[in-house]
Amino acid sequence: MIGSVRGRLLDKDPGGELLIEAGGVGYRVTVAPSTLAAAGPMGDECFVYVHHHVREDASDLYGFAELDERRCFEALLSAHGVGPALALAVLSHLPPDELRRAVAADDAAALELVPGIGAKTSKRMVLDLKSRLGAPETAGAGAVAAAGDGAGSAVAEVRAALSQMGFAPAEIRDAMAAVTIEAARDGDADTGALLRVALQELGPR
Repeated sequence: MIGSVRGRLLDKDPGGELLIEAGGVGYRVTVAPSTLAAAGPMGDECFVYVHHHVREDASDLYGFAELDERRCFEALLSAHGVGPALALAVLSHLPPDELRRAVAADDAAALELVPGIGAKTSKRMVLDLKSRLGAPETAGAGAVAAAGDGAGSAVAEVRAALSQMGFAPAEIRDAMAAVTIEAARDGDADTGALLRVALQELGPR
């Protein structure tokens, strides 16, 4: 199985594909927007960690700039009903540490921000990923998980409130980064306090 590809970048498809020539062979690698953006100009050396997804009718490569992204991608694939396209979409919206935070806090609403994931699917994914994803790597994320159900519930309620207010998924993701840090710093912070942090981060609308 192919685990990584290093070679000359021949093409960058805006739709999410890199063409990398290695050893005289051109490898078509499907990537997330972040990996596509991180790839250098055409002709430069390019390196990606690869998940080689083999089916009866296809053999596809999915590439990642970071090894942790590939690990999370493979954990997502092990969840019920999650295929490569949906797993890549999740990582496009929730980088590895944010995904781990959401799972540790039972924050299914975070996954619902990904197109194609509804309430039922998000709850099932959180359950499936509990045993497959390690603890968040950042100190703040670990503190949120350690703070107990109260902090995780408040964070989830803030996310739901922002969605009901009509903020876009990208705006919510940006605001929730500040909310998570505040929840980690102050384990007693309630929903109202965390919502104020989120609205301050979003600024006047």
